[in-house]
Amino acid sequence: MVKFRPSFYYLWSSQTLSNTVDVLYLVALTTYVLNQTGSIIFATLVPFFRVVAQMLSGLIAPLLIDRYRLTFLLTLAQGGQFLVFIALGLYLSPWISGADTMFIYVFIAGLSFLDGWTSPARNALIPRLVDDSGLMKANGLIGATDQIVQFAGWAISGVLVAAMGSFPVLVVVAVCYGIAAAITVLIEDPTEAKQRNLFDVRTSVTKVRELVGDKDGASSEASEEKELSRWEILKEGWVALWRVPRLRALTMMDICDALGGMVWVGAFILVFVQDVLHQDEKWWGYINASYFAGAVLGGFIVVALVKKFEKKVFLSMIVGMLGYGLLTAWFGLNQSTWLALVIVFLTGPFSELAAVTRRTLIQRSVNKDMLPKVFSAQSTLLSTLYGLSLLLMSGIAEWFGIVNMYLLAALISLITVVIGWANRKAIQL
Repeated sequence: MVKFRPSFYYLWSSQTLSNTVDVLYLVALTTYVLNQTGSIIFATLVPFFRVVAQMLSGLIAPLLIDRYRLTFLLTLAQGGQFLVFIALGLYLSPWISGADTMFIYVFIAGLSFLDGWTSPARNALIPRLVDDSGLMKANGLIGATDQIVQFAGWAISGVLVAAMGSFPVLVVVAVCYGIAAAITVLIEDPTEAKQRNLFDVRTSVTKVRELVGDKDGASSEASEEKELSRWEILKEGWVALWRVPRLRALTMMDICDALGGMVWVGAFILVFVQDVLHQDEKWWGYINASYFAGAVLGGFIVVALVKKFEKKVFLSMIVGMLGYGLLTAWFGLNQSTWLALVIVFLTGPFSELAAVTRRTLIQRSVNKDMLPKVFSAQSTLLSTLYGLSLLLMSGIAEWFGIVNMYLLAALISLITVVIGWANRKAIQL
């Protein structure tokens, strides 16, 4: 039986808590802005500023990762968000009653900027806190938890905001961020020298690295050490994404998967429900719930059968992507409401299997010092593509119809399978 270090559980619990309150504050602030302005455009600027700030944060994250411990960066991000929320709560409180929307956007940008290096740091810490034999199980547990947060968070947050109002919910969010930061302090990175206190934050001197992966995905370091310039540090992760064959293939697959997965955005599902299934918003909610329930189940299936999937990681990834692509095509062609619920539920296990295996393979592709920069570069790339792919799919749905949009998404997912199979030697190296 795989056993994890206590620090993994600290990381898991702190990230679950912070991800939960992320959903809470997005719903609370979006509702607040909408009530204040009465404008959908101003309300949609909330996620827009969030994505832009996270993208900018991801671009400079390698400089911070190179200089500071990952555990310190996580504590800094969550502690900083705690302080920003205190300031935001005071601004929106009944005593001040701040109503300047632009000021709220500044707070959102600040929160999202701090959050920009959280995901790369978390994903890079996981292989440091668990043994390689337990890596897929750890990714499966965190993936399942993320889906539970998404599944329950949006529904619960809507109820809380409606019942309590935006300001009390923001107070709860601030308290939770404080608790998450306190838990993060307990995480110890075994690859770093034991820190004497929280402010012992520096990492070892940066070294030039040769990214030549061995059969276990490890990488060797250059024999000669020298300091890297800031520009070289910033581009290290990007260079690795391109030069390491396995990373290049997996990143191309992630890009295709992001494009194909965009069709499960709530607005597209709503159009499909109305135009193809000829149902109202109630069925939109049912299909969303079924999709996330399937994803949660998928995460637990990966955890339960991790030993079997571990023996054939590459084949498991291919099966996950192939099943996901075929089910997406079936959903697009289907006109039965009850069958639609079944199809979207079944996509969850295949989607989670593909995502967990890809993440595990990425974590085994380079050494643990380089991994945070790789995840930072990949996160920035996918965040940038998020907005572009959303516009692309919106245009296709508008010009060619919602059914053709789902069929195109299915085709893109199947192209992902082709890319994976064509690069099977590099991926299985």
